[in-house]
Amino acid sequence: MKMKKILALIIAGAMGAAMLTGCTQEAQKDNGEDTSLQKVQDQGYFTLGLDDSFAPMGFTDNDGSVVGFDIDLANAVAEKMGVRVELKPIDWDAKSEELSSGEIDVIWNGFSITDERRKEILFSNPYLSTKQSVIVKTGSDIATKADLAGKKIALQGASTSEDAVKGDKAVYESIGDENILRFKENSQVLKEVEEGRADAAVIDEVFVRYYLHKENLLDKFTVLEEGFDEEDYGVGGRRGDHALMEAINKALDECKAEGKTSEISVKWFGEDIIKKK
Repeated sequence: MKMKKILALIIAGAMGAAMLTGCTQEAQKDNGEDTSLQKVQDQGYFTLGLDDSFAPMGFTDNDGSVVGFDIDLANAVAEKMGVRVELKPIDWDAKSEELSSGEIDVIWNGFSITDERRKEILFSNPYLSTKQSVIVKTGSDIATKADLAGKKIALQGASTSEDAVKGDKAVYESIGDENILRFKENSQVLKEVEEGRADAAVIDEVFVRYYLHKENLLDKFTVLEEGFDEEDYGVGGRRGDHALMEAINKALDECKAEGKTSEISVKWFGEDIIKKK
């Protein structure tokens, strides 16, 4: 009887140890595996964070729908991946926090790739190039960046427009930080120039060329030939979400190869401005 009890205890202990080991191995597998793509596939969508005032990349139209170049491209990519897109307008200043907290899966909204952002963000391959342009009222005596010295400059705060100005040390110092007017939305930035409270604006070229054409303001504003450094747009994800980003890159490549990306470009810009490499 005692021997049976001892044997039963040995068997029970062995089974418990096996179960514990199995659980531990499963936990280690979950902790060490990149499940970012599987998560999106399981839920059937990825959540896209955007500033919904950034036309033509992603913005709310007069009907209250969020539309734009990046929205069409994201939907085309999602279709290739067999999922759909959930749109979530966010405070652009808090985009990194929204991403790291899991509230969104990607930032996809004319998101410029920079070395500084790469420290926190996993970027897709670039799909479009642009630059930061200087815009003035037609007839202004500002013709070059050198003419910005001491002038009031409007731009979107905490954006690559501000980074571009600060990155050109000579121009930035000639303007003076006290002369830089920072706003939350690019439409506010242009309004400051239109109403004479700012002498010039620095805005993403993709946005401003679309906006001036759409709003019939080409006669009121001039985009200077001289701008700031060219930059690339990419999709931003969490640093560890390599599986998801690889799937997005694959779908982007397929859309480009099939001409879908160029088709979307012509729809929003009137020409194909897609980055070819």
